[in-house]
Amino acid sequence: MKGGGFTQNVITMEISIITTEDLSLFKKDLLSEIRELMQQQDSPPVKKYLRSSEVIKLLKISPGTLHNLRENGTLPYSKLGGLIFYEADKIARILEEGKVSN
Repeated sequence: MKGGGFTQNVITMEISIITTEDLSLFKKDLLSEIRELMQQQDSPPVKKYLRSSEVIKLLKISPGTLHNLRENGTLPYSKLGGLIFYEADKIARILEEGKVSN
């Protein structure tokens, strides 16, 4: 065609037949991925440092007991301003080992 003609674009698509077995496998894979994502969201982020109030709740001890553990060197701590922090992994390690150091 002369002047003002048009070209025709042809798009070919492959046809795939999906079986019920394919759908079932896809469903299992999808559910597995969803469960994995949900577990990642359910687990709270691990805190490196804990405040005194958190340690008291975690160990189920009184503030006085925490003070004694701090003063006698059982629980190492860091002080920043008026706040006292404890390393969570050190507390866990002391509990697991059953070690008390003076």
